[in-house]
Amino acid sequence: MNNSSKFTVKDIALIGLMVAIIEVCKAALSFLPNIELTSFWLIMFTLFFGWKVILVVPVFILIEGALYGMQLWWIMYLYIWPLLVLIAWLFRKNESAIMWAVISGIFGLCFGALCSIPYFVIGWSSGDFVSGLRSGFTWWIAGIPWDMIHCAGNFVLMLVLYHPIRTAMKKIQVAAMQ
Repeated sequence: MNNSSKFTVKDIALIGLMVAIIEVCKAALSFLPNIELTSFWLIMFTLFFGWKVILVVPVFILIEGALYGMQLWWIMYLYIWPLLVLIAWLFRKNESAIMWAVISGIFGLCFGALCSIPYFVIGWSSGDFVSGLRSGFTWWIAGIPWDMIHCAGNFVLMLVLYHPIRTAMKKIQVAAMQ
């Protein structure tokens, strides 16, 4: 992607390619519970393609909604994935695979807590703060074992894939500039 603030046809094609990579990886790993490469790719794309990756997130979310229906989980995606991109952007200068594995793992561990927010809001909007708190808290606690799997999967995948993908993406960046 070029460094200007405008999107070129090349940028738009690259955004489509990034979304396609995320969707293909998501489908390929769908048989594994809470093991995903979406977090990995959003972090890597943020590190290599900068602020323009922000368009990948809404396109990905819209495709997910079109494929699986726009239910409550879809609302969660509206803030969860942009949050990950923001975190990656804030730490973008760090090149440590361990640090990125820890961030990715923590994100996986916190995923369920972040997903519980709409349950809290729905209960609270009915006029009963305690009901909302109980609903969100119960939903989060019930999912902790899955969040632990998500954490481990994100950590291991980032640790294993960070350096080879980083090397490949640096080569792509150099080739794109020529």
